[in-house]
Amino acid sequence: MDTPEDNPHTQERLIGDLRAVIENAEELLKNTDQYTSVLYQNARAKLSMALTAANEELARFEDAQLTRMIDATRDANERFQDKTGEERILRAFH
Repeated sequence: MDTPEDNPHTQERLIGDLRAVIENAEELLKNTDQYTSVLYQNARAKLSMALTAANEELARFEDAQLTRMIDATRDANERFQDKTGEERILRAFH
């Protein structure tokens, strides 16, 4: 079974989905400012805390993805013994 670490397309889709959920939740918070009942305020507070955690997790996912991309690029450069940026670019297009 593929895990997110095994499938870059799954990772990108998950990151995109998380971004969409965060944006929708932020919009919901903005649009419910006018509701002042305790029930709404408690729900908004919980949503706000969840958004904070989701944004932190998204940043962690993006950092991990970037680190994997940098490591893969470095490994490829070493494996193919690219010495210049031109060599790296030309290899990328072959």
